[in-house]
Parts: sequence; C-alpha cells; structure tokens
Amino acid sequence: MSATAPASVPEAATAFGVYLHWPFCAAKCPYCDFNSHVRQAPPDQARFAAAFAREIGNAAALTPGRTVTSVFLGGGTPSLMAPATVAALLDAVAAAWPVAPDAEITLEANPSSVEAERFRGYRAAGVNRVSLGVQSLHDDALRALGRLHDAAEARRAIALARATFPRLSFDLIYARPGQSLAEWEGELEAAIGLAADHLSLYQLTIEPGTAYHRLHAAGRLNVPDADHAADLYELTQEVTARRGLAAYEISNHAAPGAESRHNLTYWRYRDYVGIGPGAHGRFTLDGSKRASDAERLPERWLELVETTGTGTAVSEPLTADEAADEMLLMGLRLREGIDLGRHAGLAGRGLDAGRIAGLADLGLVETTAEGRLRATAAGALVLNRLVAELA
Repeated sequence: MSATAPASVPEAATAFGVYLHWPFCAAKCPYCDFNSHVRQAPPDQARFAAAFAREIGNAAALTPGRTVTSVFLGGGTPSLMAPATVAALLDAVAAAWPVAPDAEITLEANPSSVEAERFRGYRAAGVNRVSLGVQSLHDDALRALGRLHDAAEARRAIALARATFPRLSFDLIYARPGQSLAEWEGELEAAIGLAADHLSLYQLTIEPGTAYHRLHAAGRLNVPDADHAADLYELTQEVTARRGLAAYEISNHAAPGAESRHNLTYWRYRDYVGIGPGAHGRFTLDGSKRASDAERLPERWLELVETTGTGTAVSEPLTADEAADEMLLMGLRLREGIDLGRHAGLAGRGLDAGRIAGLADLGLVETTAEGRLRATAAGALVLNRLVAELA
C-alpha cells in the first residue's frame, strides 16, 4: 500500500449509503463465502421487490433527514434481476429518502449474465456505475474458479459496460494456485489496458465453509505461501501505481477521483443501511452507532418481511469500544488512514500513544501532517496485527 497522498474523494460526514443485497446466483463459486444461493426455479422478482420496498421503508423510518449519496446493488448476482426489478428497487429508495443529484448508483454484474439490452435497461433505471466480476482474463483460471464465463465473454462485457455506463470497475483474483509473478504481471497489465478508472484486485483466500476450504484441507488445493503472496501483493502495488491506478484501499485501485464512493462510506465508517437477505448496516440512531443484520436465508427473509413486517434478525446499539474498534479495522485499510480525533470521540479516549510509537518504530504505521494514522506499505501486509495491537 502506498503511503503518499490521501484518496482524492473528500470525506463527508453526511455520506449515507444504501446497500441492496440480491442473494441469488446461477452457480456457487468454490471460493465464495458470501450469502449467495442457487435455486432451480427462478425467484419471484416482483414478490421480492415488494419485500425490499417494505424494508426500505423501515430503514428510512430509522434514518430520517438523511440524503442518499450512494446505492450499491450487490449479491449474489444482481445482474440476474430484470431491469424492471432494479428500477423498482431504486424507485423505492427514491421514495424513502432524498437522493443526491450526483449519487453513485452501482450494480454488480457477472459477464455470463450480461446482455446489451439488459445493460441499457439498468442504465435507464438509474445505474451509473457497474462492477463486473471478471476474476481472471485466462480461461484455465476461470474454469478453476468455477466461473460461468470465459475470457472472451469477460472482454465483451467490459467493452459493453464502458459503452453503456459513465463508470466501470471490475474484479480480479490473484495469488491463485501455481500463479507466477510474471503471469500475474502480464494479466494485470492487460486488465489495466481494459479498465476505465477502477480495479478491485483481491488475493485468493481460503474461507471456511467453501468448496476450496474442503479441497485445501484435503491437500488437493495448493495456494501460494505467505512470502510468494506478499511478493504478488507488492507487484500489484508497483504496477498499478506506475499505470496511474494507485491503491486507495488495500484491494482497490483507482485514478484520482474515481474511487468507489459507496465503499468509502464503509471504510470511513459513515452511515449506511443494508436491505435484503443477509445484509447488514451501520447507522447512527439517538446519537450512537447501531448494527443491523438481516435473516440470511432468502425464503425465510421474504416470509418474515411479509408476515412480521421486517426481515431484520438483529438490531442493537454498539458499545463505544465496539464502534471505535470497527472504525479502526475499516479505516486502516485506507491509504488516507483514520482521523485520530474522530476515533477518540467514538471511543471516549485516545489510542495508546506508546503503542503507536512502537509500531511507528517498526515502520508499520505513520502519522500524517493532518494528524491521521495510517498503515505504511509494510504495515498493510500485517494489517490484522496492527488492529490487534491498537484496538
């Protein structure tokens, strides 16, 4: 992670995001631990849209006076929704809160579910940014990752998205089994050539409960060791910075001004609500941060909304320590780091100056002239350790 200038999207205390989770996929990827579900019969989109609208109304009642600055339709695979369903969800958001004229409206899409007519429908519904789940530009890697598209489809989807939407991002996964530095550098250079102004570049991680976890435990899946993974990470930072897409967050790279405003709302620990099966939110109510989590199973969530009025399973205030620790965990992912004064306001006390000094002596953190604390390039490699030391 570069430790130079802060991200160029200014921080706004009034940022307010709405996350809409569409939980259905055409297939479950072997590395994925998201709340995504495969169904033989397609879901009743009109019925789910009505439930989303009801939950949006519930969330709006808890967050009066807010103006939506970003909406993110994630999943799952939101591009399996008909454009009319996306329009219904966005209309429900606009009916519940004022929406800023320049609000960022992102929809996640898979290349295998991309059609020109559908993309035009999403654009007409109000989507102005697409995030494509490309994951690789190599057919063999795509097969190993369980993706339903090939590299040619990915390239066509990227071209179509660039022609249809004002903004585009796409994801790639690296540190894959057997991946060399030279192979990743070539793939990354090709991706930057295709990208408009934003890339999300994630190291492959073995998550509990996934097919990859079972294969790895059985000795049938070998991933790069920690040293090779670190080399791949450092190469990623070097190449993207050289090509004008420096990291503004550990896994996210953008040209200046093209950072994801919605995701910055998360990382800067500003308020957002989460709607849909398994969605979670963090928003301020009566002066304190509140956490919400929805029922994960789509059919159960739908039944709860229709019969009880809400699919929210948990809604509770966070303690000062919990909120401050979450801010630390999220904010240290950012190149700009965290505002120490704001963190102290949440926690009721400042971070331990001795611990900060010790980590600074090790070259893992630094304090900027503006008083922000951030991880250095070396610290970004051991971020969990930093958080554990400081929390």
